[in-house]
Amino acid sequence: VLQSSNSLKASYEDWLLTYGLSISPFHMRWQTALFNRQFYNWGRWKPRFLYLWFNIGMVFGIVAMFGSVLLLGKTLMQTLTQMLTEAPKAQNDRMLQVVVSVLSSALSLEVLSCPHQQVPGVNLPVSQLTYFFSAILISGVIHEVGHGVAAIREQVRFNGFGVFIFIVYPGAFVDLFTTHLQLISPVQQLRIFCAGVWHNFVLGVASFLGLFLLPAILFPFYSTGAGALVTEVAEDSPANGPRGLFVGDLVTNLQDCPVYNVEDWNSCLGDISEKPQVGYCVSAATLQQLSFPARVYRRLDGTVECCSNNSLTDICFSYSNNLDSHLHACLPARKVIEASKVCQTNLDCQKDFAPSFCVTPSLENQTRLIRVKHPPHIDMLYVGHPLHLQYTVSLSSFVPRQTFLSIDLPVVIETFCKYLISLSGALAVINAVPCFALDGQWILNSFLEATLSSLIVEKQTRELVGFLILLAGSALLAANVALGLWLVTAR
Repeated sequence: VLQSSNSLKASYEDWLLTYGLSISPFHMRWQTALFNRQFYNWGRWKPRFLYLWFNIGMVFGIVAMFGSVLLLGKTLMQTLTQMLTEAPKAQNDRMLQVVVSVLSSALSLEVLSCPHQQVPGVNLPVSQLTYFFSAILISGVIHEVGHGVAAIREQVRFNGFGVFIFIVYPGAFVDLFTTHLQLISPVQQLRIFCAGVWHNFVLGVASFLGLFLLPAILFPFYSTGAGALVTEVAEDSPANGPRGLFVGDLVTNLQDCPVYNVEDWNSCLGDISEKPQVGYCVSAATLQQLSFPARVYRRLDGTVECCSNNSLTDICFSYSNNLDSHLHACLPARKVIEASKVCQTNLDCQKDFAPSFCVTPSLENQTRLIRVKHPPHIDMLYVGHPLHLQYTVSLSSFVPRQTFLSIDLPVVIETFCKYLISLSGALAVINAVPCFALDGQWILNSFLEATLSSLIVEKQTRELVGFLILLAGSALLAANVALGLWLVTAR
């Protein structure tokens, strides 16, 4: 039985070796020489162009190495300030959120034949996991293509290309002949080591251009500038209902704020949440006709309520006249708002001979009454926090010119481009950090050999300088990741 088991194990290992497979706990790897010919074709294509291309990449990689240190240093200071400040500025908060997402979702190790692992971002929506993993894989493949083509261009033997899965995170790698790498000059090594971050940067720029030019690319099939098209309404969304929003509706206005695209939608909701609740001009006659006696009482936050809690159509409005500045009336919201213009004071309503008042919804703090126009349907009246509306309604700036065209296709392209920009750019930044096991380690070592060999003759001294820099860079990166993740999770 033991002999049979050993024979089966040997057959299994031979089968894995034949197909280039390597399987271990939490890790599966596949390497092949099928693409070697294609890599050699790319590495020998237009030698002058490739020479210029990878020289630009070398300069970019060196600049990125120093720039990444400055970025991580600035981010670390912002993180510490955020932790020590009770009321941090919104700008710092947004900056931290971006950097933490970059560090946590794209922290990667990719040094030629050594696979790297990535950690998913913070609060990544489950519905977007496909975008995330696809962008990681494509960014990793482009990164490795850069290393492989540059190595062939510098006459380094290329053994093969492969992909791997570490737990659930995909990646790629190239296998180069290490002895050849050690024999070429430091400048040649720099072209190879910098090629990965350079190609990630180029992929990020290309994705940004694709995102920027998407309206022109899709112009024959989709129009833009007419409004924000509703593509999805969450089941628990306050906008879900018979008089709410539906897939295919075109939102054109939020209050008196025009909406031409998704950016306008987000901007209008941001302005509405930051500014005081707007009022509506109502004539004195209409106010007297619609209002009815109601008991007035104050909420815990100090605001006033004058309608029954069971009412789904009436809202408590506050207004002032010449005699009293604290009047309240329970009014049917739709009759008050429809055909009424917005106002801030009574002076905004004194344009007709009939006396009018500016009545303002008396709502809890942070709660807003928002009129959403989506013709030809009746306006939706939303009462709640603007962010709840923003997070539970998905929209697109692209309106199909034909009914058979998918309303989701532009959203898919937009989202994927944004993930490529984020993750490929993050790989470029993080891999450039002078940190142990990242591309930055080899970029730094080759850079020191190319620049300090005449100033510091002893190789051991140069290696000591490099080791100390790598130690500092590794500590800086680790501190950013640890403090950043702690700050996010502590919220």
